[in-house]
Amino acid sequence: MFEIFAAVIAGYLLGSVPFGLVLTRLAGLGDIRQIGSGNIGATNVLRTGHKGLALATLLLDGGKGAIAVGLAWALLGRDLVPVAGFAAVLGHNFPVWLGFKGGKGVATTFGTLMAASWPVGLACCATWIVTAALFRFSSLAALVGLALSPGFALYFAGPQYAAMAAGLAVLGFYRHKANILRLIRGEEPRIGGKKTTGEAPS
Repeated sequence: MFEIFAAVIAGYLLGSVPFGLVLTRLAGLGDIRQIGSGNIGATNVLRTGHKGLALATLLLDGGKGAIAVGLAWALLGRDLVPVAGFAAVLGHNFPVWLGFKGGKGVATTFGTLMAASWPVGLACCATWIVTAALFRFSSLAALVGLALSPGFALYFAGPQYAAMAAGLAVLGFYRHKANILRLIRGEEPRIGGKKTTGEAPS
């Protein structure tokens, strides 16, 4: 029980570091929550016009999930990797420091899956790229990658990791409910389209 508790707390705390907010403040851009959609992830950071900051946010958000998984694997054993990984995404989505109002967890989810089983993470990233290239919706690309992730995990990593991926997919779909409604109504902004109040995943 102590090891499970340690995996949950460590994973959550790592995941809850709001890199998008920290980086934009350090760059003198103010509070990212007051810009665009108000989200703390890379997509909204990109709305500041600073591509370098957006890329750094993307890598760091993915990296914190990967670090949570790596630490759990090294210190607590492979069986607790799914616990730490899921906790890291929860931390990103619901950070205690920001009143539990965080991002949507796509980068952190993909980083977690990449560290847990690189073929799974790579397959999810490839799915995102292909879907985004075909349809030009970042949110749709994320949703398709999340939906397919349990199948990728079952094939490449086994049932335990498939269960983690399924849980992360459910969480991701919940966080994207507004995007799903906009996609259905035809109101979701496309990649490279005009700036709107619509929110893409991060």
